[in-house]
Amino acid sequence: MTRRRLALLAAATVLAADLAHDAAAGARFHHPRPTSVLALAVVLAAALLWLAPRVASRAVALGAGIAAGGALATAASGFVWAAGVPDPLTGGGVAFNLADVAIGAGDLLLVAGALAHAWVNRARLREPV
Repeated sequence: MTRRRLALLAAATVLAADLAHDAAAGARFHHPRPTSVLALAVVLAAALLWLAPRVASRAVALGAGIAAGGALATAASGFVWAAGVPDPLTGGGVAFNLADVAIGAGDLLLVAGALAHAWVNRARLREPV
């Protein structure tokens, strides 16, 4: 499987899982998002899905796909639910959803994968571009 397909599959999986969970969970809490923020989430997701797979690392592609899926899920939820993005997960006075978890986990994997890729290829970092 190519890195781009891996990223797209991860994004689609996160998007579907979050929307299904939000619909089934019946969230008591919602947070409204301006349309500009939802549009920015789509732009950032597209950038992640376009740029990250260019790095020769499956971890970077997977992390980008997971984070992009979370961003797309937030945008889709914002457009689907009139009350705002649903937050069915609560704990300790904090309300959030699977998209929030995916964004954090995807970013963590993306950065860790980029650092690992840079470490393995550190001898090439000084080569002229």
